[in-house]
Amino acid sequence: MVDDPLLARARQVWRGLSGVAMDFPADGGVDVAASTGSLLCPPGWVGIVALGDAAIVTAPTDNWAATVREMLPGMPAESFTDVDRLRTVLPVAEVLGPASLAYLDADDVRPAQLDTTEVVRGDQVDLATLLASATVDDADECGLAEIDSSPFVVRHGDQCVAAAGYRRWPERVAHMCVLTAADHRGRGLARAVASAAVTDALAGGLLPQWRARPQPSRRVARALGFRQLGTQLSVRLGELGTLTVDGADPRATS
Repeated sequence: MVDDPLLARARQVWRGLSGVAMDFPADGGVDVAASTGSLLCPPGWVGIVALGDAAIVTAPTDNWAATVREMLPGMPAESFTDVDRLRTVLPVAEVLGPASLAYLDADDVRPAQLDTTEVVRGDQVDLATLLASATVDDADECGLAEIDSSPFVVRHGDQCVAAAGYRRWPERVAHMCVLTAADHRGRGLARAVASAAVTDALAGGLLPQWRARPQPSRRVARALGFRQLGTQLSVRLGELGTLTVDGADPRATS
């Protein structure tokens, strides 16, 4: 039984996204299952989500699930999303992530406000303007193009310089998305617009989720009261015959 209600709810979210009946082992470790409908990763990939001291893993076929199930036991939970460690036991061909997974309980919220700048509800024109000014990597990372909530924005003159919103996931999750224009960073704008989006999500009874790779994004989440509970990683596996460690197959027994 998980004593942390926030961790228990986060695990419920990812169990639902796995597409199969599976669970985070109560005594730690990992549960592995084949799932063609998994939302833990792109189709055909292996999805790994570690939360607390346990993890769940989905694989695209029964054969790959059996291989992963054989290789991962015995590794500590924090290693399940360590790409370098995984490469020693699995033929990793391509990776997405790892990304931290942080969640926010309503009792832990630390609202942010700007003394001289107003956060307002924006529109699609604001988002289009901001995204057009961003690099491709920043636009892809922030996910603002996919939000289905109202955007919350800061404008400088007629131009949107920061925006936040969220996309509704299954299990009543609000997946947070935030972006600040490159020449307006370091002024607390990301925290301000994200705070408004978080408040809106909580008012709708949703669980705010912050998934991020860049450290500046993680710092914004921590400042708002989010707690990092785990990590998500997606891997595309290659041929088993390509797996070598110092010239030897690590599956071989001594």
